Amino acid sequence: MTREATGGTGGGVRTRRHDPDRRDHIIDACLTVIAADGVAGTSHRKVAAAADVPLGSMTYHFDGMDDLLRAAFTRHADQVAQRFRERMSAATTPEQARQAVVDLIVRGVFADQRDLVLTLELYTLAARRPDFRALTDAWMTSSREALERHFPPETTRRLDALIEGMTIHRALGVGPDEASVATAVARIADD
Repeated sequence: MTREATGGTGGGVRTRRHDPDRRDHIIDACLTVIAADGVAGTSHRKVAAAADVPLGSMTYHFDGMDDLLRAAFTRHADQVAQRFRERMSAATTPEQARQAVVDLIVRGVFADQRDLVLTLELYTLAARRPDFRALTDAWMTSSREALERHFPPETTRRLDALIEGMTIHRALGVGPDEASVATAVARIADD
């Protein structure tokens, strides 16, 4: 990172960091703060500190907290949806498609516990705030489209619900083992 003189008063020379990716760094920091403190505990001040940027950068890059939350949750949803699509697109046979669904549940569409927390925070925000439902709707549409490459629409809706529910249960430590998941997927897919 380079530093540029910006001038100043009081005899000193202030410097500012030249950071062309500052907006992206702020979005990443916002996700980190949400994962640690939840949406309710997220503030411009906390995100700026986590991103190591001046507080004024927040209003320069985002039109308020809702704009920042939308950008952050859009990034999160896009990343998880991409992993989902990649797993499903790798399947070339019906058996591989079923196994891909099992893998999504057992090995997780979420990369780690942080992904799960961010997802639950997004779901809670969308449940409380209809203006955020477009994010969850787009994410669910993407998941169903990936499943529909392999399964009929009614089966897709059932598998999508199974993936959502079992993924959350497994992440919280109350989900079934892989054999039980495979049995449930087979029953839905064969129905």
